[in-house]
Amino acid sequence: METTTFDWSCRNSWKQSAKNTAWCLLGCSIGDFGTILFFQITKIPFPVMAIMLLAILNGLITSIILETIILLGQNFKFKNAIKTAFGMSFISMISMETTMNLTDYFLTGGAILTWWVVPLMLIVGFLTPWPYNYWKLKRYGINCH
Repeated sequence: METTTFDWSCRNSWKQSAKNTAWCLLGCSIGDFGTILFFQITKIPFPVMAIMLLAILNGLITSIILETIILLGQNFKFKNAIKTAFGMSFISMISMETTMNLTDYFLTGGAILTWWVVPLMLIVGFLTPWPYNYWKLKRYGINCH
């Protein structure tokens, strides 16, 4: 039985996976922060958990849209672009969204954007899926962008 060792030390793969993760973070943050900010500004009475779940859903949607647009710019056909955007980074997006919102919840009580919590949410949102994105890139050569 052959045993292979996975290489976690490839700088080029870490750099490329960081780029992929950053694009995913941008897409997720647009929908997530936009939703939280909407409820924060309008003061519409809505349960905190419902706002956070809606923020996660909207973050997933905007990330898929952004990644689809990027792939269309790389001459993917629409069907292939949306399938690729959805399939290659969905685990990454879910982990990103979940940890961003848990960070918000534990630090502010949830569904509150402040000058100090947003950078922490972004850092946690980036760091959580980055190793997975590296692994997927290195193991399967799968690259979202």
